[in-house]
Amino acid sequence: MSTIRIGGATVNQTPLDWQGNKTHIIDAIEAAKANQVKLLCFPELSITGYGCEDLFLSDWLSEKAWQVLLEIIPHTTNITACVGLPLRLDNITYNGACVISNKKILGIVLKQNMARDGVHYEPRWFNAWKPNTVIELTRDNHTFPVGDLIFELEGIKFGFEICEDAWRKENRPGNRLAQRGVRLILNPSASHFAMGKSQLREQEAVKDGSKKFNCAYLFVNLLGNEAGRMIYDGDIIFGLKGEIIHLNNRLSLKPFNLLWCDVNFSDSDKTEKHKLTDSKNKNEEFVKATSLALFDYLRKSKAKGYVLSLSGGADSSLCAILVAEMVRRGVAELGAEKFCEAVNIPATAAVKEITGILLTCAYQRTKNSSEATFISSQQLAQSIGAGFHHWSIDEEVASYESKIEKVLGRKLTWDQDDIARQNIQARSRSPIIWLLANIKQAILLTTSNRSEGDVGYATMDGDTSGSLAPIAGIDKPFILQWLTWAEKELGYDALRYVNNLTPTAELRPGDRAQTDEKDLMPYPILLEIERLAIQQRLAPVQVYLQLQKHELPGNPSAHALKTYIHKFFRMWAANQWKRERLAPSFHLDEWNVDPRSWCRFPILSAGFKVELDELENL
Repeated sequence: MSTIRIGGATVNQTPLDWQGNKTHIIDAIEAAKANQVKLLCFPELSITGYGCEDLFLSDWLSEKAWQVLLEIIPHTTNITACVGLPLRLDNITYNGACVISNKKILGIVLKQNMARDGVHYEPRWFNAWKPNTVIELTRDNHTFPVGDLIFELEGIKFGFEICEDAWRKENRPGNRLAQRGVRLILNPSASHFAMGKSQLREQEAVKDGSKKFNCAYLFVNLLGNEAGRMIYDGDIIFGLKGEIIHLNNRLSLKPFNLLWCDVNFSDSDKTEKHKLTDSKNKNEEFVKATSLALFDYLRKSKAKGYVLSLSGGADSSLCAILVAEMVRRGVAELGAEKFCEAVNIPATAAVKEITGILLTCAYQRTKNSSEATFISSQQLAQSIGAGFHHWSIDEEVASYESKIEKVLGRKLTWDQDDIARQNIQARSRSPIIWLLANIKQAILLTTSNRSEGDVGYATMDGDTSGSLAPIAGIDKPFILQWLTWAEKELGYDALRYVNNLTPTAELRPGDRAQTDEKDLMPYPILLEIERLAIQQRLAPVQVYLQLQKHELPGNPSAHALKTYIHKFFRMWAANQWKRERLAPSFHLDEWNVDPRSWCRFPILSAGFKVELDELENL
């Protein structure tokens, strides 16, 4: 046996971008050949991208992917490359990895287990291939086997687990591959990003797999914000008999990343164990993931920048910083010229100048707004170089209220019309900020967070207005601690203004002392209820019994805790219609409340009436 240089190439793909996707694959193959890589693995569905959704049910998409594969084959001289694509057989779509060596198709391995939980809906599009089944296929003068295959390179047998295959414990294909003498398992994946998930991949897929199957293991993930919601971190992980021996730095803004490792199959102890430098800090993961997601969303949508209604509060301040970080990190990794070219703006070297081109902010005050939030928004925008405007919407609010007062024949009051008067302020901000975004041909960012989405603490067509909701998948406690971290660790000194403010919507007069937590409940308690009720899917009584075991902020009484739980479930059920209308958001955490990805709930229901009665009677 010998030492083989094995490579993984992560690629940033886009559904239906046939030329771009093909170019990334070919460029990675050429780079691998230049570095004497013998065997190169690409991610799952690397020709089409993972996010084609119902297009996978068509005949033409798989046929087009096949034609692109034929254009890739001539570039495989002196290398074995494994490329992902859908394969349509008898009107059924399968998920495959095609192995090409020296311009010859050796076979297509088909995925045996479909991901069907969380954000995954694979059984809608793909059928699972039956283990130990192989057929022969002839297409365009190529005859090759298809199904449950193993291959051999320089005397080393290798096989595949495709993404979900590796998460099925005793049903992992690796169990059978080991029995067939396989020494190397390749795992082409499209495993979505979530904070903290990379450690789980490293342990369960790579460490556990390589140890259990006594083999070398290579995991290669997709890269980028491929289709709008899901982010892929571009993980390339080499494992050997229970150890991680090489690992790339994830969440790159480059079109492809290549990593290789010389694996000694004769004496594994002689295989070099590389230094691992990828950061697992959640705050760092978050900003890298959102920078990549915003960069890809901007360039793939072909918009000319972002527009933001900057209130001076935590959520909008976070959105502004994330755009600034996208620019800073993009220039640092790609260089100013390539970054500007990617987002289609004139080349300039100054990070603040680029930020000023790409981000326009506006502070839209009312008579209920404070000087503190104006200063917070102004100082933050100026510190990052964003365009900044400010105006009053009092005239618009007064106009709407006076018209309705004439209709009703009475004056509006805060005692009688509190919610309506709050909402009209938020909604009056929407038309003008949309106008600005339209004129600039820019993406309007909406600033709702996940905690607000849980309970509908947002004004539809007001602060939810926008075409992208970058932080709708993140809870408020994380946001607040991240802003404090960013002030200290990333050097955004202007965040000191917002970090010294108490979160408030500023929609009621000052003498009514409005704060978010007075309107709702303490955010840490809301997060714990959400974790149990939504992520773990527990009933109100179960949530209560679990929370009684925890030490909660403020040590709420049993009555107060029941009140919080009752409010959460009641507001959750009443506000599903709002969650259905939220702008597309990034999946960033273990779970989210987006009904188009992770969490589905009926718009109309009995609102947990029986379950909440059971809680009250406990």
